[in-house]
Amino acid sequence: MATLPTSAPTRVSRISLLVAPLIFILVCFFVDLSPGKPVVTYTFAVALLMAIWWITEAIPLAVTSLLPIFLFPLLGIMNGKAVSSIYFNHVIFLFIGGFLVALAMQRWNLHKRIALRVLILVGMRPGSILFGFMFATAFLSMWISNTATAMMMVPIVISVLHKMEDSVDSQDLKRFSIGLLLGVAYGASIGGIATLVGTPPNLSFVRIFSIIFPDAPEISFTSWFIFAIPVSAILFFVVWLFLLKMYQPKGKWKKLSSEVFRKQYRDLGQVTFEEKAIFIVFVSLALLWLTRSKLEIGSFLFPGWASLFPNPSYINDGTVAVAMGVILFLIPAKNKNTQIMNWQTATQIPWHIILLFGGGFALASGFKESGLSLWFGGQLQWVGTLHPIIVIASIAFLLTFLTELTSNTATTEMLLPVLAGLAITIQVNPLLFMIPATLSGSLAFMLPVATPPNAIVFGTNRLRIIDMARTGLILNLIGVVVVTLVSYYWGMYIFDIDVSQFPEWANVAGE
Repeated sequence: MATLPTSAPTRVSRISLLVAPLIFILVCFFVDLSPGKPVVTYTFAVALLMAIWWITEAIPLAVTSLLPIFLFPLLGIMNGKAVSSIYFNHVIFLFIGGFLVALAMQRWNLHKRIALRVLILVGMRPGSILFGFMFATAFLSMWISNTATAMMMVPIVISVLHKMEDSVDSQDLKRFSIGLLLGVAYGASIGGIATLVGTPPNLSFVRIFSIIFPDAPEISFTSWFIFAIPVSAILFFVVWLFLLKMYQPKGKWKKLSSEVFRKQYRDLGQVTFEEKAIFIVFVSLALLWLTRSKLEIGSFLFPGWASLFPNPSYINDGTVAVAMGVILFLIPAKNKNTQIMNWQTATQIPWHIILLFGGGFALASGFKESGLSLWFGGQLQWVGTLHPIIVIASIAFLLTFLTELTSNTATTEMLLPVLAGLAITIQVNPLLFMIPATLSGSLAFMLPVATPPNAIVFGTNRLRIIDMARTGLILNLIGVVVVTLVSYYWGMYIFDIDVSQFPEWANVAGE
């Protein structure tokens, strides 16, 4: 799961603090996007204000996300009660429940035990070490914060590098250390896209899609996982091979011992009751998510366990996440006057991300209610003359490079309603545009500011920006190609997309 980086105020952010409201006022009073429909212009003005402040971080991202609560009612865009209710929903509780399980893993060091066990198993050859670190990071990032995963893995990387100093040529070690650190950063991003809880843009997509297209089929944890795991796997192996090719030591690699990992694993002590209990809850949560809803692929039909209840549609992934999170508060820790999960640990839930989600959901509702998404679609109507795969590639390219400099969640939340409006206008299934945008929002490999894992590995002072930029540029382009092809071919199969037919559920949104 990705969390948001924070940064000190810059000159640009201080300037935008004054300039953005001025632009907002000018648009409101001197621009008329849709004659007879002032709310279209007002919504555009609010979106512009939020976009500038989100991009420049003039004020905290979460605070910018609160603007719709008072601006939408004041400008007549939406009812205040309706706007406020958008900020908490089943997607938010999916995030909260998943984060409770992740925090429990971190509290009792289960995530570290899993990572070290993987590294012990893979061996000590250069390719094996890189694979082990990337795999452990990617797997953990499917379920817990990308930032927490990277912060845990980097000290392990550094300790391994220290142990190698006596066995590996210094230049080779310096070269390999760059690849190893980049592997951890990139593994966190790649793993996160595989699950709905893995990175915030995924959750933003699910909720925004349901807001704009309320009659559309549900994007469940299972359907997303089946679609995204091939994307994650392809990118994982491509990045692993690329980093190995670029940073593999040139000299002879002396036989190394995995004792460094074994010692760190022994230092954790015996597997505790708490770790076993959390592991059982964790596995149960994953299985319940994957088997909840009906799954139909071709002639194969799995009814899902929710069908055993009187009202299967009442049960969603958020229901499951919160249920399993609450269970952790009920299980007593062995020989300790506490439960496996306590409220002190639960307060570490990143509420700023929850508010950012809410702001994006509110903005998406404003786009729909005011008609701004359709207005944007009308302005981009010429895109309908292009082949869908070219449009998808363009979207993937735009999002990938835009999120190098901006919050991936905020950027995704700004553009998804626009892409939905475009799809309605040119009569193309909205999933064909919204899914690649969501994936690309999490695949920024070039700059330290792009993602928290990038910033964390850069903070070790063992690599330069140029190292990350030249490696990340190529991987960004590879990511665009992979996302485009998988979204177009595999996505059409999994989500039953027909490029020649506009779905009925999308027609409802356009009325």
